Amino acid sequence: MTQLRTVVAGASGRMGRALIAAVAAHDDLRLVGALEREGSEAIGQDAGLVAGIKETGIAISDDPLSVLAQSDVLIDFTGRSASLALSELAAQARIVHVVGSTGFQPEDEQTFRAASRHCRIVKSGNMSLGVNLVAGLVRRAAAALGPEFDIEIVEMHHRHKVDAPSGTALLLGEAAAEGRDVDLDTVAVRGRDGETGERPEGAIGFASLRGGSVVGDHIVVLAGEGERIEIGHRAETRLIFTRGALRAALWAFDKKPGLYDMADVLGLH
Repeated sequence: MTQLRTVVAGASGRMGRALIAAVAAHDDLRLVGALEREGSEAIGQDAGLVAGIKETGIAISDDPLSVLAQSDVLIDFTGRSASLALSELAAQARIVHVVGSTGFQPEDEQTFRAASRHCRIVKSGNMSLGVNLVAGLVRRAAAALGPEFDIEIVEMHHRHKVDAPSGTALLLGEAAAEGRDVDLDTVAVRGRDGETGERPEGAIGFASLRGGSVVGDHIVVLAGEGERIEIGHRAETRLIFTRGALRAALWAFDKKPGLYDMADVLGLH
């Protein structure tokens, strides 16, 4: 297989650095570009040195259009606004866009769907292979147990995370809602405070904790009368997200234009 020409967005961030190192070490991928926001102190620096590996000869750039024109794959763990803009550029370049960013709003889906008419987008609230397997288990459990079991999703992340609930928690909530054949937006309860009254039947609750350096903990609780089931996942290193993102990039390369997720990559649908 010819090495896929790969660009990493958000090159100086925690995930960006991990991705650059992972791409540089992968036999089927070749780093050809690294992107950062305009004004970043990392602009012009060697992407490898920023990532803590040897020099790559790739200078970090703030000009995505010229970089993407010479690439096959863009891996993007930046943020909502940057990912939306990059999806349009990926569509122009007809490349693979792997989106690991979170914090999107419902109306953003149309932007990704429009871009995916011309490129392959793999978008997921969590790129971990384990998390997506957990989502499949949650979907089946919710379908089997029915509304007699209350569903609560508890997540904890490091103190620097800016969105809540996490993209992973929402992914798991979507899986539970799909299992029950309901719309998550109509049954979600995001946090409780004060005298809230009894829990609505069929609700899917979310609780978000923040602190320290926690990479990501998620527990889905299905609570019935006299018994409780917990399905959980703990991320101990960001490398699990890089492995999933690289697998998604390789999987999507020969697919038709469209909007995919990690369940497609793993064949879980």
